[in-house]
Amino acid sequence: MHIEFFLEEPSCEAAIQNIAPRILPAGDSFNIHPHQGKSDLLAKLPDRLRGYRYWLPQDWCIVVLLDADDQNCEELKADLEQYARTAGLITPARRRPGSRIQVVNRIAVEELEAWFFGDVEALRAAYPRVSATLAKKARYRDPDAITGGTCEALERELQRHGYFPGGLRKITAAREISHQMDPARNRSRSFQVFREGLLQLSRA
Repeated sequence: MHIEFFLEEPSCEAAIQNIAPRILPAGDSFNIHPHQGKSDLLAKLPDRLRGYRYWLPQDWCIVVLLDADDQNCEELKADLEQYARTAGLITPARRRPGSRIQVVNRIAVEELEAWFFGDVEALRAAYPRVSATLAKKARYRDPDAITGGTCEALERELQRHGYFPGGLRKITAAREISHQMDPARNRSRSFQVFREGLLQLSRA
């Protein structure tokens, strides 16, 4: 299996470079296409999906990953599914017996950084001064329900312990935290849905 990842920004690319090999079976390959933000990816995605329609090999699949931000997740997912449908590509929701999945759409709720709060062990391995009880704090018990922006929350927690005093460097943090992540233990529901989507491809 080969996967083409379509991601909204370079910090997500840094994370997926480390995370994907820990989910996909040995021997699977992948390529990453980062964009300059969510609007850039959404603007280019319909044409790119149409382009893939005519030459996508049997053992290739496209995975689209976006942050929910403040959008309704169901509406955003419906838009992504419509893009695939218009391009003539098959998603899990449209799969029929004997057909293969060509596009998997996934959403990080509300942002990629929620996935880092979902694995506090990895967060602390990368930045040891972070509190060991972070996951027990009320606002962080459900990583996908953190309010006020998970990127801002991550910056705040790291700066509280002396990291990134000049401002969070998102690519650096994504690379260092994801390097320590164990996909199976992540408490973020949206991360586990992403993980299950990749595992489903490997079983197809």
